Amino acid sequence: MIKRLSKYFGPGTFVAAAFIGPGTITICSIAGVTFGMDLIWALALSILATIVLQNMSARVGLVTQKDLGTAMRHVVKHPLLKGILMLLVVLAIVFGNAAYEAGNISGAVMGFSVIYADTQIHFGNFQVDYLPVVIGTICFFILNLNSYKKIESILIVLVVLMSLSFLATAVITQPDYTALLKGLVLFKMPSESLTTLLAIVGTTIVPYNLFLHSSIVQEKWKGLKGLKSARWDSAIAIGLGGLVSIAVVVAASRLPKQELLSILDMAETLEPLYGIYAKYLLGFGMFAAGITSTLTAALAAAYVLRGCLGWKVSTSHPKFKWTWRGILFLGVFFSSLGINPIQLIQIAQVSNAILLPFIAVLLLVIVSNQKLMGEHKNTWIQNLVGLLIILFCLFLSLKSFFMMFNG
Repeated sequence: MIKRLSKYFGPGTFVAAAFIGPGTITICSIAGVTFGMDLIWALALSILATIVLQNMSARVGLVTQKDLGTAMRHVVKHPLLKGILMLLVVLAIVFGNAAYEAGNISGAVMGFSVIYADTQIHFGNFQVDYLPVVIGTICFFILNLNSYKKIESILIVLVVLMSLSFLATAVITQPDYTALLKGLVLFKMPSESLTTLLAIVGTTIVPYNLFLHSSIVQEKWKGLKGLKSARWDSAIAIGLGGLVSIAVVVAASRLPKQELLSILDMAETLEPLYGIYAKYLLGFGMFAAGITSTLTAALAAAYVLRGCLGWKVSTSHPKFKWTWRGILFLGVFFSSLGINPIQLIQIAQVSNAILLPFIAVLLLVIVSNQKLMGEHKNTWIQNLVGLLIILFCLFLSLKSFFMMFNG
């Protein structure tokens, strides 16, 4: 079964696993409960933009045999500008991913607690949640396999099961398909929906995925013969991730309007309305989303650091391994102590949103470079589409920046 799935899924699964995390599930839940299906169009456009940008990133990796960080260092010649750019990328993505990791592991714990609530160990008046340690240990052993094929197989299974869980939850809630179609085509922006809209886009188009994708395509395919497969892989895997996001919005839209603080609130509301299976499906989906994002966030940080700092090392080198181990440890540490990672995650989201247009511009410059890309450089149509995405990312960046300072 896994061999069959691996014919259709590959590096794109890593991208889908990365952006369908607890943060995305929570944002989509809030969007559905608060605005119904009115913002589904924003999700659909975000998914299309993600497919376009990730295809460019994959093409850079296969044509140049360089990851995006290395390609950026090749294109930016001025030493000072190059140093500043690499520093910004490392700070925003590596430290940002450390913050995300706490949220990913906490999300996996939250999903598991829907099924089994008692995950605390008590020492007098002091209590520690043991599940983050268990999740971190599982992820450690998976990443320590140091085998692209094995990690890919595990992610394929988890992403497929996660997708089925959320899609089944949406079907159980008996959605209004007419409202779903209107949400896709009418481009509504209800009052006070801008913050949620920005969050939807910001959790879908993720800068570190561009670095991750350009690296792992080289693990799957060698050279130009993988270009066609990479295009289909991105479209199928990222498209499936988009369906998951839409399914969460659809399921949440069937709930009465309420203040939704976590997936636990949604699960508890689903049970009396649609039965215990809806609750358990949602809980398992959240658990799987947390696990997959925990794996990819740690791995992406290591790839970013390797490319941006010019490490000429393999994935089995101690530098690479201790990077993802450090990110994983920080996530386990903050989750185990019950430290709320929301503020850290919000800062990470803002920093990534601000960084995104700069990364997208450099990506567009690289894929338009005749010397680097040869006959596989962007066409004028691809550049036009890329430019429109960059303008939208710039709008997102400026809005995120002003919202951060205006409270």
